[in-house]
Amino acid sequence: MKVKKHIFVYTMLVCLLGSSPLLAQQYEDYFQVKAVPDTTSIRLGEQVNISVTAKVMLYALKGASLKVVFPNLPDSLNHLEVVSRTPLDTAGSNSQQKLWKQTITLTSFDSGRWELPPMKFEVFSVTDGSYDSVFTEPIIIDVTTVAVDTSKAFKPIKPLRRVAWNLLDYWPWLLGILLLVTGVVLYFVYWRKRKPAPKPPPAQPLRSPYETAMDELAQLGKDKPWNTDVKLYYTQLTDILRQYFEQQFHIAALEQTSAELLQNIKPVTVLNQQRDKLQSILTLADLAKFAKLQPSPQEHEDCLQKAIAVVEWTKPAAAPAPEPDSTNQKK
Repeated sequence: MKVKKHIFVYTMLVCLLGSSPLLAQQYEDYFQVKAVPDTTSIRLGEQVNISVTAKVMLYALKGASLKVVFPNLPDSLNHLEVVSRTPLDTAGSNSQQKLWKQTITLTSFDSGRWELPPMKFEVFSVTDGSYDSVFTEPIIIDVTTVAVDTSKAFKPIKPLRRVAWNLLDYWPWLLGILLLVTGVVLYFVYWRKRKPAPKPPPAQPLRSPYETAMDELAQLGKDKPWNTDVKLYYTQLTDILRQYFEQQFHIAALEQTSAELLQNIKPVTVLNQQRDKLQSILTLADLAKFAKLQPSPQEHEDCLQKAIAVVEWTKPAAAPAPEPDSTNQKK
């Protein structure tokens, strides 16, 4: 009996040992990962595209729910730099298999032979919570420099070449400027048609400086502002005379003091003849405005009459009337 028992145990061990490679082979068939480069030899700065795929055979895992996690490469590793990663592509999947694809682009700026280590894929079973990892084969990439012929002399740097100016290169800008100018012109033309030009105000009849001064002096005599404000009265009185002198004789009377005004009227004969009256008016006005003198009502009336007399004396002579046409009279 003991001998038969030992023979049975040995037979079972041999069967298990013989069947383990088959199980491992089946496992490899169920989960397949690959990393295949399009080239293994590049020059400095060139790029190599690595096609990474993961495949799960669904027909052998009926009812199982699996999740595959792709490797997360750092941006730089072992003199190799990751340029870009494409999104995961599931094209090729069907009811029999689940396929994931991704392309990783690498480059290097260091010459030499560099190894991309095995990339780790993680497989989770959502059904029972089991976990496993699968690795790709390492990839060797040779990075070479550009061959330089040291026997030849160095060439100078070439100057910049100017491109010939072409009007068609700027057509978007020219079209935009043309449209802008056209829009502005059309706007003003349309606006002018819609909004008629305002009518000019009716021309006011021209009045001579003499008529203006006499009207203002007459209004001053009617208002009699000296009854309420003596300083205001003499200010208005002298301003009327000064404006009359500026308009009639072109003397800057408004900008001059009383003494300067009396001095500058000497060349004007008709005005200098009324020097005494004008001096009396200006002196009394300065005392009332600046020395707070209170003239009598008779002096107020007297200054106004003197101002009227000065304007009357210096008024321009009336233009002679045109003589009648003798030819028309004969007819």
